[in-house]
Amino acid sequence: MTRYAELQVTTHFSFLRGASSADELFATAAALGIDALGVVDRNSLAGVVRAWEAAKATGIRLVVGCRLDLTDGMSILVYPMDRLAYSRLTRLLSLGKSRGGKGNCLIEFTDVAEHAAGMIGVLVPDEADETCAVQLRKMAELFGDRAYVGLCLRRRPNDRMRLYGIASMAARFKVRTVVTNDVLFHEPSRRQLQDVVTCIRTRTTIDDVGFDRERHADRYLKAPEEMQRLFAEYPEALARGREIVNRCKFDLKELQYQYPEEAIVPGLDPQQSLIKFTWEGAAARYPEGVPDKVRESLCDELELIRAMNYAPYFLTVYSIVRFARSKGILCQGRGSAANSAVCYCLGVTSIDPDTNDLLFERFISQQRDEPPDIDVDFEHERREEVIQWIYETYGRRRAALCATVTRYRAKGALRDVGKALGLPEDMISQLSSGVWGWSEGVSERQLKENNLNAADYRLKLTLELAHHLMGAPRHLGQHPGGFVLTHDRLDDLVPIEPARMDDRQVIEWDKDDIEALKFMKVDVLALGMLTCMAKAFALMAEHKGDVRDLASIPAEDPRTYAMIRKADTLGTFQIESRAQMSMLPRLKPQTFYDLVIQVAIVRPGPIQGDMVHPYLRRREGKERVEYPTPQLEAVLSKTLGIPLFQESAMKVAMVCAGFTGGEADQLRKSMATFKFSGGVSKFKDKLVAGMVKNGYSDDFAERTFSQLEGFGSYGFPESHAASFALIAYASSWVKCHHPDAFCAALLNSQPMGFYAPAQIVSDARAHGVEVRPVCINKSRWDCTLEDAGDGSLKAVRLGMRMVKGLSIADAARIVAARADEPFASPDDLWRRSGVPTAALVKLAYADAFLPSLQRQRRDALWAIKALRDEPLELWAAAAEREARQVAEVQEPSVALPLMKAGHEVVEDYSHIGLTLRQHPVAFLRKDLREKRMVTCAEAMAARDGRWLMTGGLVLVRQRPGSAKGVMFMTIEDETGIVNAVVWPTLFECQRRLVLSASMLAIDGKIQREGDVVHLVAQRLVDLSDDLDQLGERGDSFPLPHGRGDEFAHGNGAPDARDRPKPAAPARDIFIPDLLIDRLNVKSRNFH
Repeated sequence: MTRYAELQVTTHFSFLRGASSADELFATAAALGIDALGVVDRNSLAGVVRAWEAAKATGIRLVVGCRLDLTDGMSILVYPMDRLAYSRLTRLLSLGKSRGGKGNCLIEFTDVAEHAAGMIGVLVPDEADETCAVQLRKMAELFGDRAYVGLCLRRRPNDRMRLYGIASMAARFKVRTVVTNDVLFHEPSRRQLQDVVTCIRTRTTIDDVGFDRERHADRYLKAPEEMQRLFAEYPEALARGREIVNRCKFDLKELQYQYPEEAIVPGLDPQQSLIKFTWEGAAARYPEGVPDKVRESLCDELELIRAMNYAPYFLTVYSIVRFARSKGILCQGRGSAANSAVCYCLGVTSIDPDTNDLLFERFISQQRDEPPDIDVDFEHERREEVIQWIYETYGRRRAALCATVTRYRAKGALRDVGKALGLPEDMISQLSSGVWGWSEGVSERQLKENNLNAADYRLKLTLELAHHLMGAPRHLGQHPGGFVLTHDRLDDLVPIEPARMDDRQVIEWDKDDIEALKFMKVDVLALGMLTCMAKAFALMAEHKGDVRDLASIPAEDPRTYAMIRKADTLGTFQIESRAQMSMLPRLKPQTFYDLVIQVAIVRPGPIQGDMVHPYLRRREGKERVEYPTPQLEAVLSKTLGIPLFQESAMKVAMVCAGFTGGEADQLRKSMATFKFSGGVSKFKDKLVAGMVKNGYSDDFAERTFSQLEGFGSYGFPESHAASFALIAYASSWVKCHHPDAFCAALLNSQPMGFYAPAQIVSDARAHGVEVRPVCINKSRWDCTLEDAGDGSLKAVRLGMRMVKGLSIADAARIVAARADEPFASPDDLWRRSGVPTAALVKLAYADAFLPSLQRQRRDALWAIKALRDEPLELWAAAAEREARQVAEVQEPSVALPLMKAGHEVVEDYSHIGLTLRQHPVAFLRKDLREKRMVTCAEAMAARDGRWLMTGGLVLVRQRPGSAKGVMFMTIEDETGIVNAVVWPTLFECQRRLVLSASMLAIDGKIQREGDVVHLVAQRLVDLSDDLDQLGERGDSFPLPHGRGDEFAHGNGAPDARDRPKPAAPARDIFIPDLLIDRLNVKSRNFH
């Protein structure tokens, strides 16, 4: 039998070079009978862990390697023979990346010489020329008997002569030859995709790529017999592939990760320090004495932490949280860590183990043998302080963030493949704009709707190749906050590269990679609501004298729960989405635990497991709650017999089927992956048998397992829901009792949350809060509170942060300049503040001169037009004298025509993202009435089953994966909002309209279920053209969309790299409807 090892394999982690994944390559190698694969991605080990896992799954040997593209010579393939050589390779790559910056690696031959010990080097020359001879001599001197030269067919004229020349030159320098195939894809059909990614990388089209394409089509994995036929003249070179495999003993399993030693208390080891801090924290948490239940939990947890040697990890998280609190940064732990009494006593989490039935095995289990994972959220605007403290404390050689793998989604793949195949830009935009979600393709129906020829070869090929490209890595990003910390140098384990953000560095592996190698990470995450809460507390203390923090907010406040039950939760944490607002009036939370259930129940898990409706029926008294045994009642009584949480499933297994805590956690984990591994069956037998043994019927046991299995892959941890519920309640309390401070804090914390500033301001005004416009003499950078003159509520003054394009530095100069005296005119502001006229133009467009100077937009813009930025030094003195003199001839005032009210609204939306004038739809009300459209308020008050038509601005579009294709939309007019349901058939019929319209009319039937009201759409009409006429200029209405709109943000958003670069701002000032300097403005699309 012919044996062959392919040592030059490039995966798609050589971004936009390889066209196949490690899984595909290793599976193909196994099918072909190839012994081993050497993975040599370019200047990177980003894909080596995926290759390692694929090798284990297929039984094919992995040879870890890397292709080094030298700045001063040919490329070299290097393979570490042992653990020490691997560390030299990772250090070498880290060195090159530190020089090259993000995405680049600059390595010279001298760098290789300093790190080459223990590595095999294979030169991969193109021709047997003088350059090759020089490089071969260097290789022989450096690597000795570890030097090789690769023989690879290029399918050119005289290819055999080329190979003969390289082999002869290698023999002259006593360097051995080895056969490779320079593999870029696993099978011949991937050749077209490989050509396309080459075009994407080189930013050209398939028609113009020329010799940048790979030079032959057979760079796929070939059977050993085929390689033997192709290289029959070089049997020794073929055999040397196996020789190199045998010499390379290194395996990734040899990487021994060691967490940093933490011993904060002098004279105590980490475990003793942790015990000391835990019991001190327990005494502070329970001033009247630690309850017996908590004391027992603490002892058990501390013993397990000692046995697993996790004390240093807990001390690290404790140190980070302690630092954040010392700087006044709000933070809170969440996730499965909230099951830990130790974490609660250390102050990391806020879920009291005395009042909550926690399950520590969900967090740490000996049977699971996985590192703990503690997620801590920090204020998103101050998290960088925490990150830099970690770098300073542990050093940049021992700390770095995890990577994230940015993969192609549907829109990005369509755009990039379309460009590579030379499709017109308007066709590409048509295709990508009709795609919803990350993985949805383009149907034949969509092509017909766009008048595109489905039989066109290039179009068909674009759709086919885009489908193959989806899921392929595009580049590495940085994890939101997952830190890897090590005892010794981190770059001995994995290459480190600079992040695009200053003062950050990132390893090449993502969270799945480090989990596979059992590395620990500390999650330092950002949460916008914590920033909002910190700012709200500061405003409450400054303007109202009410000093609060998260811990001092009154618990179980009736007014707050009454507000929540009415779904008056816009802007709050976790319970502000469409789905949550629809559920609140049905679930009617009255206690904190109700809120925990509310947070968790609107999730794919309970929905997939068909648990939502049974729970609601039981809560409303429409269905009896029955427990076959008291043991099951003890476990599920709080959730009315429905296992809503992951912990519930584990407790059922433990109490009813005799599982240990570790076995129950393994059951949870196997359910989470059963679709892929099928590993749940062995637990099913044990669970059903255990329940039957304990007196449950076969039918009940089977139904219990089916229910658990249905939601296992999406189940929500109760501890996580409880952590989120704390912040949800706190934000709701502030909104209920201090809507003014809540509104200002929300605006000051943007971008965050579900809704755009326009909806936040509208909601605040509906709650009686006066909102005042941006003012050059009153506004600071942030939105602030001012005396309203009556009542307990303050007025919210919009800050200059709302003015689009205005820098914080210019705003600071304005605020400083008016400290002693307010500005009297635009000229006065310009002279005293020294800000450029471009900044004044932005303020004028935002109408910031109107509140205190009574200068309309046009008046302010006209006055600014006479100003010039700083004069040259030669004329500076003259300019100062001129400023002190009264002009002999005053320029006559100009009476500018007033801007129409509708145009004012358009300008408001364009330049501050909201309006305090009339709602845009109010200007169209007469026309809408003539079309028999009711207002949104009238629609929501209509009886169940009534057919009607209403219209409004499109605020939110959501299409959850668990909703089976149903689209949820929210539209708004001057009277309120309507929540609409669009069924899949209607969505497909009117897809373009649904995804592109900024204003819609919805014809449908009202559906009422208790306090929940929906308009079920039967027909949609695009009113965007009507809305665009508001400004009488034909531009698209600049409607801002909150982050909850999945088409404009998140789930359906185009990749950021697809957005065109912003054009340079015009130097001239354009005053709409003014007869001088009239300019035709191109239409813009906003969605």
